Parts: sequence; C-alpha cells; structure tokens
Amino acid sequence: MEIRNVCVIGAGTMGKGIAEVSANIGGYEVSLVDVSEPVVKKALDQIWQSLERFQVNKNKISDEEAKEVMGRIKGSTNLEAAVKNSDLIIEAVSEDIELKKNIFQTLGQISKSNSVLASNTSTISITLLAASTGSPDRVIGTHFMSPVPAMDLIEIVMGFHTSEATVSTIQNYAQTVNKTTVLCKDTPGFITNRILIPIYNQAAYLLMEGVASAEDIDKAMKKAANWRMGPFETMDLAGIDVALAATEAVYEELGGDQAYRPCPLLRKMVRAGNLGRKSGKGFYDYTK
Repeated sequence: MEIRNVCVIGAGTMGKGIAEVSANIGGYEVSLVDVSEPVVKKALDQIWQSLERFQVNKNKISDEEAKEVMGRIKGSTNLEAAVKNSDLIIEAVSEDIELKKNIFQTLGQISKSNSVLASNTSTISITLLAASTGSPDRVIGTHFMSPVPAMDLIEIVMGFHTSEATVSTIQNYAQTVNKTTVLCKDTPGFITNRILIPIYNQAAYLLMEGVASAEDIDKAMKKAANWRMGPFETMDLAGIDVALAATEAVYEELGGDQAYRPCPLLRKMVRAGNLGRKSGKGFYDYTK
C-alpha cells in the first residue's frame, strides 16, 4: 500500500528520530504521540535542534526547508485521533512487554484495517505483539538503529503471520527514508542485538571486575575493531536502562543462556539513576 501519513508512538530518543527522518527525508506527514504535552513539546524542540545542527548548519537543507519539515510534524497526546488516518504506525515506546501489548491491542481496534502496525522493539517478539491486534498479518518489526538520523540500518522483523504485502510496504518506506534494510525472522534479539548484547555485557563485567577503565575498554574496541563508538559510549547514548532491558529480555527468551546473563553493574547503575546521557551520568559524566 502507499504510505502518506505516518504516526510515531513514543517521543523519546527513538521516536523523535523516526519522526524526523520520516518528515525530513521521506517527506511524510507525521503525528508524534506521547502521554503528556511537555514530553511532546520537548521532543519537537529537540527535532528542531537536530535539524539546525546537522542539516541547516551543514548546508544540507535551508532554514526555510527545516521549517517546512517541522510543519509536517504534528505533536499530539490523542492516540486515537493521530492513528485514525495513518497508513503506517510505528510504536517506539520503552521496552516493556505489557505496555507494548496494550498499545498493539488498542491499535488493532482503532487503526484503519489496511494500516501497517510496526514496532521499533529491539528484543520483544513481534509474533507476541501481533497476537494482541486481531490482524497479525499487518504487524512487523522495524528496529531502527540509534541515533536514527545518522544510522543507516533498519532490521525488518517478520512475525509468524506477517504478510508479504506488509514486508513490501516497509521495504518501500525504508527506501524513501534512505535506510538500508535486512530481513530476519522473529528470534530473540534479532540480528544485531543477538550479536552485540554479549559484547556490551562482557564490557560491563570487565569494568565491574576492575580489569580496565571504561575509557580504555572503549578505546580498545574502537582501535581494534574499528568501532565508531565504544560499548560504554554506545550504552550511555542509548540508555543503560535500555541496554539492561534488552539483555534481560534476550536472557529470558533464550532460557538463561549465560552469555546473556545481565551484569550486576548494569542493574546497580539503573537503580542509582545513572542511565547515561539522558540522566547526565552513566559510564561517563555529561554534567561537566
């Protein structure tokens, strides 16, 4: 089907990034939905700052074009109104199974019968979410990488009942927002997280055991593996709570595979509120 209107549910780091590329690169009319006006306003302000810093200031688009992009993004706290005329609905809330299931159950009731329902989940079963909707053939995983405007990849994840038409629609959408896609079956962690979670987890164990500093572990991986960012820089950017939730989800889904057993240091930092860049402190201090 042809996509004209995109609804993004969740105005956090991932949601605002998906909204930005959908409006800026894809040229879509976008509804960005969250539970409170201040959260939505903050996200819209941050999208404008991102456009100024990485698009206008680098002469990729003009100031007038940036304003046109913002004109295509409408913030809302009314899910039903935002979803009503949307052709593609992308859920990008936190990695909470019950929250996501509730959202998809609601979407199954209030969305158009031919709209595509996508989840940006990094670990949760697409088949499980699809079962809540009553129309699992139109549910699919769209795992964007963070930060969305800068990263090239979308993992397209097929649930058990996902139709070929739904896959084709998402592949076409990804092309319009200049993203490379990979296609995978519904398996814990999909492709990237299945590989990366044990690496990040082992980095946390090395730090907890006093083997090396966060700075040196990051430096080692950047120099030895040619990574653009080290594991701790990456977790701070994504959110240490997000990293822990992903690790726990894959650990549980794989029946307690020890490679995915969450490092206690991750839990300690989350309990302390040191979540990374969004809280000001994580493995590094961003308040200085």
